[in-house]
Order: sequence, then structure tokens, then C-alpha cells
Amino acid sequence: MYSKNEILSQVNTIFRDVLENEKLVIKEETTGDDVEEWDSLTHLQLVVAIEKHFTIRFTSSEIINLNNVGEMCDGILTKLS
Repeated sequence: MYSKNEILSQVNTIFRDVLENEKLVIKEETTGDDVEEWDSLTHLQLVVAIEKHFTIRFTSSEIINLNNVGEMCDGILTKLS
């Protein structure tokens, strides 16, 4: 079982890979507005990479309702429980 901090750490690694920014540090309150490279296309790439990494699936409505990284981590935690 993962802790929220472990999930956040792994999600941060995925963000760095997808957004090709090794210096990126995301927090729970980070949103697309906070990261220059994070647009609607990279959002989908991030979701797909996260789903693949954790072997989970988000529904369309879950993806649309994600407001920040913390909510994404909560969603991952819920799916892994």
C-alpha cells in the first residue's frame, strides 16, 4: 500500500518525464496554471502515464474534475485501495 507522499513522489517523477523538465517540483496544490509546459495535451499524456504506472483507469468525469495534483493523488490512492 502506498502513502500519499509516496504517490506524490512517483507522480512528480512522471511529470518530469512527460513534461521533459528535470527540475520540476510539484506539490499537492500545483495546477496546470503553475506549470508552463502543462497544457490540455500534456494533461492527457500525464493521465495516461499515471494510469499505466499505477495500472489504474480514470473515468472521463474523474479526469475533468481533477483540480490539482493533490486531487489526482487522492484519486490514485482511492483506486489502489
